[in-house]
Amino acid sequence: MLQDKIEQYSQEIQQFAPTSAADVEAFRLKFLVSKGIVKALFEEFKTVSSDEKRVLGKVLNEFKQLAERKFEEAQTSFSIEVKENQRSEGDLTLPGEGFQLGSRHPISLVRKEIVEIFKKLGFVVAEGPEIEDDWHNFSALNFAPEHPARDMQDTFFIKKQEGNDIALRTHTSSVQVRLMEAGKPPFRALMPGRVYRNEAISARAHCFFHQVEGLYVDENVSFADLKQTLFHFVQELYGEGTKVRFRPSYFPFTEPSAEMDISCTICKGAGCNLCKYSGWVEILGCGMVDPNVLENCGIDSKKYSGFAFGMGVERITNLKYVIKDLRLFSENDTRFLSQFETELL
Repeated sequence: MLQDKIEQYSQEIQQFAPTSAADVEAFRLKFLVSKGIVKALFEEFKTVSSDEKRVLGKVLNEFKQLAERKFEEAQTSFSIEVKENQRSEGDLTLPGEGFQLGSRHPISLVRKEIVEIFKKLGFVVAEGPEIEDDWHNFSALNFAPEHPARDMQDTFFIKKQEGNDIALRTHTSSVQVRLMEAGKPPFRALMPGRVYRNEAISARAHCFFHQVEGLYVDENVSFADLKQTLFHFVQELYGEGTKVRFRPSYFPFTEPSAEMDISCTICKGAGCNLCKYSGWVEILGCGMVDPNVLENCGIDSKKYSGFAFGMGVERITNLKYVIKDLRLFSENDTRFLSQFETELL
C-alpha cells in the first residue's frame, strides 16, 4: 500500500547520515529528481480512491517536505565541514607568501639623479611653499604688471586681492626669492618641486609638472661659469660626448638669457620625431640674474652677480627613458610603473 511505502521511506530518510558529498548527491538522485521516489509516490497517489486521497494527501506532502529538509541539512552540514577542513589544511611552518615590491616613480628617480649631480658641485637643496603670493611668484622676479603669465589663462589663482594675489606657484623661482631675502651671499642652491599652470592636458603638456631650478650668487660670477656648470651637468646625466648649444632667449628675471639644447639622445643628432628632425632638443632655460631681482631681494647688484637655470623634470625623463606621453606620469598605471623596478637597486 502507498501509506506503507511512505512510512518505510520516511524511516530511511530519518536515519540518513552522509559521510561525503557523494552520499548527499546519491540521496538527491534517489529521492528528489524527476524520476526519484518522491515523484513516483505522487504518481501512484493519482491512482488511489477519493477517500484515501483525503488521508494520504497530507501525509505525502509531509513526506516530500521531510526529504527536502533532510537534503538541505545534509548539504549545509557537509559544506561547513569541508570549509573547516580546508581552513585547517596547510603547513603553518612554511614561509608566508611573498608580496610584490613597488618601484620608485621615474620622475623621482630623475629628480634625485639631477640633485646628486649638482650636489657634487656644492649646490644644496632649498624648498618653499606651493601656494605663493604675487611678490614672490611675480613682482620680485621682474614680471611687469601686464605680463601674460599673470592672466587666469596661465595661473591658478586662489585669491584675487588688490596688490597681492594668492596663487599656485607657476615656477620654483619663488624659492630663489625667499632664499635671497632670508640670507646673504654667496648662494649655491637647487629648488626642486611641483609647479602648476593652467594648460590643456595632452601628451605634451599638463596642468602640473615638476621643475628643478638652480641659483648661484657670489662675487664675480660670469656667464662662463654658467656654461661650464651646465655642460658638466649634461655630460654627467646623458654621457660623455653629448653636444650642447646655447640660444639667445628672454626671461624677465635673467639678463642675458638663453635656452640650452642638447644633441637628441634618441637619434644621436640624425633627426627624429622627438627632435622634430633638427637633431637638437631643448632641456632648460638659463641666464644671469637680472640686477633688478638682486636689488628686490636686498642684494647689492654692483657687488654681487649670479646665474640661474630651470628645467622641467618631465622633459629630462622623456629623453632618458623615451616616454612619449606626459600623462603616463600621473595615471599610476602599474604596467607603466613596473618597468622601473630595477631602478630600486
